[in-house]
Amino acid sequence: MSEDQNRSLEEIREDIDAIDANLIDLLNRRAALAQEVGRVKGRDQKPYFTPERERQIYQRLEQANPGPLQSRQLVGIFREIISAARAAEKPLVAAYWGPPGTFTNLAAIQTFGSSTTFTPEESIADVFRAVEHGKADYGVVPVENSVAGVVPETLDMFPQTNVKICAEVYVPIQHHLLTTAGSMEEIERVYAGPQPAQQCRRWLKANLPKAQIIESVPTAKAAERALEDPQGAAIANRLAAETVGIPILVDNLQDNPGNRTRFLVIGYNEPAKTGADKTSMMFNLRNRPGELYRALGAFETEGVNLMMIESRPAQRATFEYIFYCDCAGHRSDKPLQMALETLKEYALESVILGSYPYVEPLG
Repeated sequence: MSEDQNRSLEEIREDIDAIDANLIDLLNRRAALAQEVGRVKGRDQKPYFTPERERQIYQRLEQANPGPLQSRQLVGIFREIISAARAAEKPLVAAYWGPPGTFTNLAAIQTFGSSTTFTPEESIADVFRAVEHGKADYGVVPVENSVAGVVPETLDMFPQTNVKICAEVYVPIQHHLLTTAGSMEEIERVYAGPQPAQQCRRWLKANLPKAQIIESVPTAKAAERALEDPQGAAIANRLAAETVGIPILVDNLQDNPGNRTRFLVIGYNEPAKTGADKTSMMFNLRNRPGELYRALGAFETEGVNLMMIESRPAQRATFEYIFYCDCAGHRSDKPLQMALETLKEYALESVILGSYPYVEPLG
């Protein structure tokens, strides 16, 4: 048996205490450097939230990590370190679709860390307005779910605002049954939003077939209603349960264990190219046969991968549509620039909504 294996608990704890003291010193030195960075950013009018720089940090950490910490654990720790350092540069305000405990709240925390001031807004439109009017530095809104599809309220806001997409984040959708009832047999009503109810449809049919499903959005409000109803339950996430203070009776109700929602971070950043980027845009076309086919051919010709396309009714004209699409690459990439130039030949109007670091949906 080695000498290290013969050490006493007290000796091991002394080493931990010494490391903690070193960590305090290093973290404060890092925060001081962050304050220096903040002064430079303020002088040069550069953004304080830089997702492209954070990606570099996380990738470097994962490559350098020897264990036993898992890479995701290390990234989680450094997310909070970066959040605290960013707050030392300039305290940021991030708006999200509230109240506290929603999946959008989770996405905001996952993006900015807890050393950020989060402001819940009543609607997705209010999040956009909070950013546009300077009430918040950034906003976080849902844009699509892997099961239920796009969130139209988010897409419909882009023609009405000048905010841009700065980043994207994916959050695993894990639904739980929240209730003060002592057993499933006591539950007569389930409060849930349309998407959570759809995402747990098979589970509800198998386990609560007689329960009344009452629409309640967002998820945190469903939890609040369930807390007030002795025969009620809610479909919501763990953060909502903790925020509202209601017990979880059953974990992981979702029919699809791979279910995820993509969220957008909106603001006025224009992230620099990272080499693994995504560009979002919107455009409208003349109403004539084959026009969409010809317009999309611009991307195929230049070898640009289209990752999503969605149409929404144009609010300013009847039976006209705006097309939204995501494509691989940064707006500064030559193939994408050439594709956009060709697109302009067909589009009545085209607007780039942002180029930002691409996030792997299953990452």
